Amino acid sequence: MESPNAERYRQAVASAAPPRPKTPRPIVTIGSGGIIRDAHLPAYAKAGFPVIALSDRTPGVAAKLAAEAGIARSFDSVEAAIAFAPKDAVFDIAVPASQIQHILPLLPKGAAVLIQKPMGDTLEQARTIRDLCRNRGLTAAVNFQLRYAPNNLGAVALAKAGLLGEIHDMEVQVRVYMPWKLWTFLSTAPRLEILYHSIHYLDLIRSWLGNPVGVYARTVRNPQTPTLAATKSTILLDYGDWKRVFVVTNHGHDLADTSQRSFVQWEGTGGAIRMDMGVNLDYPTGRSDTLSYIERDSPTKQWHDLPVSGNWFPDAFMGSMGALQAYVEGSAPDLPTGFESAYETMALVEAAYESSALPTHPLLID
Repeated sequence: MESPNAERYRQAVASAAPPRPKTPRPIVTIGSGGIIRDAHLPAYAKAGFPVIALSDRTPGVAAKLAAEAGIARSFDSVEAAIAFAPKDAVFDIAVPASQIQHILPLLPKGAAVLIQKPMGDTLEQARTIRDLCRNRGLTAAVNFQLRYAPNNLGAVALAKAGLLGEIHDMEVQVRVYMPWKLWTFLSTAPRLEILYHSIHYLDLIRSWLGNPVGVYARTVRNPQTPTLAATKSTILLDYGDWKRVFVVTNHGHDLADTSQRSFVQWEGTGGAIRMDMGVNLDYPTGRSDTLSYIERDSPTKQWHDLPVSGNWFPDAFMGSMGALQAYVEGSAPDLPTGFESAYETMALVEAAYESSALPTHPLLID
């Protein structure tokens, strides 16, 4: 038996859409690696955002991808790509995090920039990036695109429709097998799981609940991947005595497929919402994202599935670029993942690492 609110909820989710500009601007990439190939370009093609040039400092990389994607111009020099870009171009930076602070000074003052996360390897680098954006007048956002995943946009719409009531519980659980070998640079990275993965969930939580008072965290290594830094984390966020908020991840679970998990769940006084993130399951092929809800006063106590219009990868990337372009042209009042907000997400990441490095409270056994 359907709830009296079922049709209203379906319509709310169906009308949820990522932000987009009235007039899309040309895009020039700085970096042409896997994330540009697999997520940025497919998303921009779907959205109708014109990519006019690719660049990469590794000779031939940009030209190869440009030929595959049907993009007319490519450059082996960042400086040449920047010189080619028209005044209204948006620069899409996707380079190793440590290089961002060296790329930004090359851009024209006042440029529009989308920066692939993370915003540097450390909070110190994030601070340098923030200050560069301020001093050069850049309209810059960081690509925390999970906020724009179709199922999260649907969850936001359900919450605005009153389904959740007062949120008192938000959890993220990820228990999957992640083939880290796909990213060779991570083999020497001193920080891995929180900085490159759970950062998405920490930013998502901030988008729903604001900044926490503090954080308790422990991130640990896996004997199955002894050459890598920590790939498993437990992060507990302090939002006071009336909210439980946490992230738990294990990226080395290569056992039974049926025991894998990849979801975000919200619980409130009015009901609960759950979204599954299919990209983490069978990465990089992935599975379909899902969205479901249950009402607290439902007589059947059943979860109900709702259709969503796409997946985190690549569809959410339309939202992060669309939000930046809409803000630049003045059709959107704010920039949710702007560099100032992104810096606060980086501060939360840093706090999690600092918490993990602290000693725990010992057992007092007589």
